Parts: sequence; structure tokens; C-alpha cells
Amino acid sequence: MKPLRAERAYPIRGIREDLPPGEHVLWQGAPAWRDLACTAFHLRQVAIYFAALLLLRLGYLFSAGASVPAALRGALPLMIAAAVGLVLLAGLALWSARTTIYAITTRRVVIRVGMALPLDVNLPFTGIEAASLAVRPDGHGDLPLVLHSGVRLAYAHLWPYARPWKLASPQPMLRALAGAAGVAQTLAQALATSGGRAMAPASVAAATAPPAGATSRPGGYATAAAAQP
Repeated sequence: MKPLRAERAYPIRGIREDLPPGEHVLWQGAPAWRDLACTAFHLRQVAIYFAALLLLRLGYLFSAGASVPAALRGALPLMIAAAVGLVLLAGLALWSARTTIYAITTRRVVIRVGMALPLDVNLPFTGIEAASLAVRPDGHGDLPLVLHSGVRLAYAHLWPYARPWKLASPQPMLRALAGAAGVAQTLAQALATSGGRAMAPASVAAATAPPAGATSRPGGYATAAAAQP
């Protein structure tokens, strides 16, 4: 029997490709699935919706004279539907988070998406015009990337890792990041030291309040405008 060989370690976990000479990984990570469930799959809003329906159903049954056991039996189908729906959404968020990989190298941003058919999105710094950041109170946040006009990506291929409602000009997004401000700082430094190959943002906002030189955008994003190196 031949001994089992250890699987080769690649620079970016989960992506079986070597980086070109001179390029190395600065950071890699994945979405936080609970944050992804609430922001991309709207788990909290769906739970509130079902809770409102359940209260209305119980209120109707009580007003019709039903006892507590009878009212609960009458609302049981709705409770089962709510539980199944919420479990499915949470499962999709967990699966999506486990099959998604983010990485920042010295030359590009890499996003692997796709729960069934993985797709590797390579975004060289030369194609990135600016970066935005929205941070939530728990420190999680989203980091959308504004691309040059010549770089075209399909919104459907990126979802849910695309900035919402940017259908005409999709913006890839590192979504549901834990410690989003630190990741944004890593990207800003990488862009600033990329040897002039890209239009590097002067800074990437590290909080929801826009810093000096940044502009506030709808949806809680702070955007650092690109500047010529």
C-alpha cells in the first residue's frame, strides 16, 4: 500500500493555483455567516415578517373565541412554514460563507464565489478605481470595489457578493467581513504601494463616518476617491 501524500499547501486557501513570482498574500478570509444571513439573506426581516403574520393569526383566532390550545393548533402550519423558511435561509448563508474565499495580494483582490459552480474573480489593482466601506456597530462590514469603466462583471455571477442595486455597473464586494476596518486598511496600503500600477485611493474609510477627503454615499458607505499616484 502506498503511503498517503499530504495535500500541497497553496498560497490562497481553497484555490489550487500558485501566485506569479513576486506576488504574495497579504490577507485572506471568508464571510461571517451570521452577518451574511442578516445582511444578504435578510434573515432578521423575514423573521419579523413571520412573527407579524403569527401575531395576526393568533389575534384572529382569539377574537373568534378559540382557546389557547385551539389557537396554537390553528397557527401550527404557519409556525412550521416560518421555521422551515428561516432554517433554509440560515443554511444558504452558512453554505455560501463556507464556499466563499477572499484574498488580498500585493497585486490584486481575489474573490471565489459560487455554492454549486465556483467562480474565481481576479481583480488586479489596475482595474480598481476606488473602494468603499460600511461598518456596523459589531465591527462587521462590507467593502465594495468600484471598478474602472473597462472592467465588466455580471451582477448575477457575483451575488450576494456585489453591492446592492448596482446593476448597471456591478461592484464586487467583500461582504460580511469581521474586522472590516482592518481589512480596508490592508487594501488601502496595498493599493498605495502597488508601484503606481493602479489608481490608488488616498485612503479607505475605516468607519461609517467618512474621513477627511472621503465622500458619504447612500446606504451608510464612506468612499475614498481614487487619486493619481
